[in-house]
Amino acid sequence: MYQRIVIKLGTSVLTGGTPRLDKPHMVELTRQCATLHQQGKDIIICTSGAIAAGRERLDFPQLPLTVTNKQMFAAVGQSRLMLMWERFFDLYNIHVGQVLLTRADVQDRNRFLNARDTLHTLLEHRIVPVINENDAVATEEIKVGDNDNLSALVTILTEADLLLLLTDQPGLFTADPRQNPNAELIPEVHAIDDTLRALAGGSVSGLGVGGMATKLQAADVARRAGADVVIAAGRAPNVITRIVQGEQVGTRFRATEHPLESRKRWIFAGPRPAGRLVVDVGAAQALCENGRSLLPAGIVRVEGEFGRGDTVSILDTNGRELARGITRYAAADLCRIAGCHSDEIEQRLGYAYGPVAIHRNDLILV
Repeated sequence: MYQRIVIKLGTSVLTGGTPRLDKPHMVELTRQCATLHQQGKDIIICTSGAIAAGRERLDFPQLPLTVTNKQMFAAVGQSRLMLMWERFFDLYNIHVGQVLLTRADVQDRNRFLNARDTLHTLLEHRIVPVINENDAVATEEIKVGDNDNLSALVTILTEADLLLLLTDQPGLFTADPRQNPNAELIPEVHAIDDTLRALAGGSVSGLGVGGMATKLQAADVARRAGADVVIAAGRAPNVITRIVQGEQVGTRFRATEHPLESRKRWIFAGPRPAGRLVVDVGAAQALCENGRSLLPAGIVRVEGEFGRGDTVSILDTNGRELARGITRYAAADLCRIAGCHSDEIEQRLGYAYGPVAIHRNDLILV
């Protein structure tokens, strides 16, 4: 059913809620991955646990959790974590390859393509990529932010058709099951809307760094790229193999019917918007309902400093993000041509890069 699978393993899954990595359970997860690998499927591991491994290796020193201390734990723990995965997969004669990523690796188009080529080459040679965020050097400006969103970026880079977000909860519920005994598991989601986001954002689930809200963000990115997504309990029996076989486990998010092509996947998941364009009602309708490009005439306000070729957000006058796209004009130029007709661009600037501010081919709806 699925051929290429990204498996995100949260710290809670790897430790079982204890301060130490649960090696027997890691072996069990490896066994399930090996079973699929031996069936000819491509497996990509997106692992948390470097900081936990570092704290354990240093015998749990009582230090404040500053950024530098976390980076120290990650530096000590990353090699230890990787050694564990290498030993566990070696039990099944499967080679692994370590890949450390930061957001900077996907913000730049060339680095994005290089990372994609590396991962594809590993998979072609039947090597399991083991991926983590480069916590030892990442700062807040370049961190992806959590391994949920990192796994969604990896899903895009590898063109996977399934993303498993394994955590300490059985899936997405209609309410927090620890506070509401009537909460029910949601078995399948076909659309991620504001109601669902509000439900996830209001829960106090204690799921890793970002909780269920970041899992919805990751699911939204991955399903737009053409992958099914499943949130499930990482300690459920044979959870990985059962999901891949199509069994109903956890909460499944179906891929969109018309996934984004490669360039638009990068726009959506890679660079953070460098600025914002606020558009009028007519432009919003043209973008969202008629599939049109963004013309200067529809821009009512330019926010931020950005250059030609940067990614920007497009908002309506109520502040709601409608789309993202690659601008053909710098912020200073757009300020001068905002609200004017396209045939006036050259007259105002002395040059023109075409009649549109953002072409439809360089734009995706959010």
